[in-house]
Amino acid sequence: MIPVRVHAGEREWSLGELELPLELSEFVPGPRRWEVELGFGKGAYLLRRAADEAEETAFLGVEIVSKYYRLVRDRAHKRGLSNVVLMRGEALYLLSAALPSGFARAVHVYHPDPWPKSRHNKRRLFDVESVDLLFGLLEPGGSLCFATDHAEYGERVAEVLESHGGLEVERLTDRWPDGPRTHYEAKFVAAGTPIVRLRAAPRAVRAALHPAGADGVLAATSVRE
Repeated sequence: MIPVRVHAGEREWSLGELELPLELSEFVPGPRRWEVELGFGKGAYLLRRAADEAEETAFLGVEIVSKYYRLVRDRAHKRGLSNVVLMRGEALYLLSAALPSGFARAVHVYHPDPWPKSRHNKRRLFDVESVDLLFGLLEPGGSLCFATDHAEYGERVAEVLESHGGLEVERLTDRWPDGPRTHYEAKFVAAGTPIVRLRAAPRAVRAALHPAGADGVLAATSVRE
């Protein structure tokens, strides 16, 4: 696993230098709504939103690819975006070990690696034993937005979300109202490639675990005598 780095403002930390779970108000002070993008790539969506909503919203971005992390870190710094926190690291690890729960108004996941080979499926963000980590980030009334151009993976994500039981899931039949949210999406829209777009939100303040993944989650988090 690559070392985790955290960047905000003009500073950068290793995860070992920080107290966990992270207190995000220490990076972006003041009352803000928080949104999260997992796998921000070249940062088109995150940086645009951060610039447009500099006074009212703070954005946390997670990216495992070092060159994209550095690219967006430098762009955020040059644009003077003080409402952006970036993390380089593996998303599932950071969700389970470093990030606080219930702080985000929205979580965005756009065109993640589908890991199509069966032996790699465990790396997917959306699985019955990992999906609750994503929804654990949301504040009451928050929602998750997802898009992929990989039809098989899109249907698998829809199946995981719709079989949860604690989520309201909407399949969007049209494009995002603000246009393509990543460079990949813009390219696929121009080429006429079908895109699966989903929006999901917990039905209750704290939804139950996914019924197909609850046993694995509880076994992983139980304390042995």
